Amino acid sequence: MLGFSRRELLLGSTGCVAAFAAGGIAASRAEATTHQLTLANLDHRILPDAITRNMMSFAEGAPPPVLRFKQGEKVIVDVRNKLDEATVVHWHGLRIANAMDGVPYLTQYPIEPGQSFRYAFTPPDAGTFWYHPHCNTLEQIARGLTGVLVVEEADDPGFDHDVPLNLRDFRLGGDGQFISFYKPRNAARGGTLGTVSTVNWEVEPTYAFEAGSLVRLRLAVTDLTRVGRYEIAGADAQVIAIDSNPLPAPMPAHDVILSPGQRADIALRMPDEEGRAAELALQRKIGSKVLARFLAKGASLGRDLAELKPLPQNPVPQADLKNAEVIEFVFGWSPEGDAPQSNICGSLGYTFWSINRTAWPGDLPGPFDPLATLKLGKSYILRLRNETPNAHPIHLHGVSFQLLRSNKREIPKLVTDTALLLSEETMDLALVADNPGDWAFHCHVIEHQKTGLAGFLRIED
Repeated sequence: MLGFSRRELLLGSTGCVAAFAAGGIAASRAEATTHQLTLANLDHRILPDAITRNMMSFAEGAPPPVLRFKQGEKVIVDVRNKLDEATVVHWHGLRIANAMDGVPYLTQYPIEPGQSFRYAFTPPDAGTFWYHPHCNTLEQIARGLTGVLVVEEADDPGFDHDVPLNLRDFRLGGDGQFISFYKPRNAARGGTLGTVSTVNWEVEPTYAFEAGSLVRLRLAVTDLTRVGRYEIAGADAQVIAIDSNPLPAPMPAHDVILSPGQRADIALRMPDEEGRAAELALQRKIGSKVLARFLAKGASLGRDLAELKPLPQNPVPQADLKNAEVIEFVFGWSPEGDAPQSNICGSLGYTFWSINRTAWPGDLPGPFDPLATLKLGKSYILRLRNETPNAHPIHLHGVSFQLLRSNKREIPKLVTDTALLLSEETMDLALVADNPGDWAFHCHVIEHQKTGLAGFLRIED
């Protein structure tokens, strides 16, 4: 838990910068690039015939901006809270210093109304990430607080266009206003789905690009709940990265399973004929749902996917599997106990879930014990066992890991930060504990997280 003063935190201390085992964090420029985020309420049109009231954004009067950083270059993000409640900002997937991770009480005190906080870090990895609050998480995300974050590679891979796509549902009624953000019965099961699917806060948007051009689509599933199967139809397309890490070889862009928190980079070759469109679709039991269209315009550029440079691997250290220690985690129902305590970061008032038979009591000052303590620089295999009939996307802050094996299916040995555990599945993950601090470890179905399925791992010397 916090080991420094409130004043140090509110001033945005950047101490405890982690040194990564595989070559370390790339050298940064002396001068940092500064970005501004202002968290504020707004009214915005999601449905064509209504304005949705009391949404939340990271920009005044507009949807959350796409943040673009450079790999290995220092970044400053000044966050001002103009909401009427406390918040923080978490940088999902970034392996940065613990003090900058944006988790209330675990890494910083909440940013109260009218206060500001300076985040300063150097992203060691390139790829597609996202940012969101970790305080009153369900309601703040439900009202709109999710944004896409891009860390650009040093070398241009050769795309004509780069398009971030923030994929998320809102729970709106027919009048365009918010309905209940969750149902307790659903929170104790798979979670409560949204009613209106959006891309970048729009319903079925159309994006126009030159015919025959190459487009990098950055899919970020920032939804509270939905585990979905996605595909690109109507054009040649390949998945080139999952969760910010390049694939060993491109894969066809169909039947791409993404859960909350996950991302996919897709290389799309636009159709050659003007007026033809490719489509991003969500595959459902009741039929395919188009989420966005990509319309070809003008004469064909005649590009080829083979022209693209392979994405460079990120400097994630590889675990020493022969000497790795195995630590087991059980994700299951909550043992009977007290309801979460009331706190400024919000509680749903229920405890349904647990990790290792312990339910997270809520975002409180603590002190709390970690689920496990890992030694800095040592290799580990985390054995995740899901005792429930529900899927759980398990996210670990601050560290990337490699998928190893499952007892239910063949899984690719991908490097990621979010692993989708299926019903009653046991999965092994490998990592090097290379980043010191207390790191949140939780399900990214937010109803599950906020009703007990959360904790933290400690990495120390």
